[in-house]
Amino acid sequence: MINKISPSIAAALEGTPDGATVLIGGFGTAGIPSELIDGLIEQGARDLTIVNNNAGNGETGLAALLKANRVRKIVCSFPRQVDSHVFDGLYRSGKLELELVPQGNLAERLRAAGAGIGGFFTCTGYGTELAKKADGSLKETREINGRMHVYEEPIHGDLALIKAECGDRWGNLTYRKAARNFGPVMATAAKKTVATVHRIVELGQMDPETIVTPGIFVSKIVQIPRVATQAGGFKS
Repeated sequence: MINKISPSIAAALEGTPDGATVLIGGFGTAGIPSELIDGLIEQGARDLTIVNNNAGNGETGLAALLKANRVRKIVCSFPRQVDSHVFDGLYRSGKLELELVPQGNLAERLRAAGAGIGGFFTCTGYGTELAKKADGSLKETREINGRMHVYEEPIHGDLALIKAECGDRWGNLTYRKAARNFGPVMATAAKKTVATVHRIVELGQMDPETIVTPGIFVSKIVQIPRVATQAGGFKS
């Protein structure tokens, strides 16, 4: 019998290796799997490459993972905001590597990984610093229909941490509104996906037409209580 329900976050994250590439869902604080991030801190993996839309808010969630010095590199589209002081300090001191990726490119690079696409050409970023590789060399370019495009490679993950709304023992998932964001594409792009859910229902109770992430892309689910999401990215 297939049963992907994990008794605890610690059990779900067991075996996460040092040096792993971890895809973390969330758009600001919406859909951020804070409980899984806290579990990853407790698990102890180091030298991680983190892929997320942001680079942490305040000192909780992703910012806490950065502050614990567990991250070697972060790949994101929106690293700096008024409450990103943890990232700011680490980056300015040279303790954290940054790969800046336009938001649409980030989503498409993740989707490409999940779809088995070797890469794609896009006009976004052409002619800018974003069209360079980490070593400073230029990415491949090509003219398509009279416009110049730059070649982008897929982003594969060893582990994806996502926050969903509802799941069943097969790992099928639905999401709550904007909390969905990068979760579905990250689930397809990772070797292992762990999701938190607020509700677990019996197999067959989820309408197949409403399932967003099929269980084939999910390794473990963990039920957590619902708590209020605190807004991030600004100061009151």
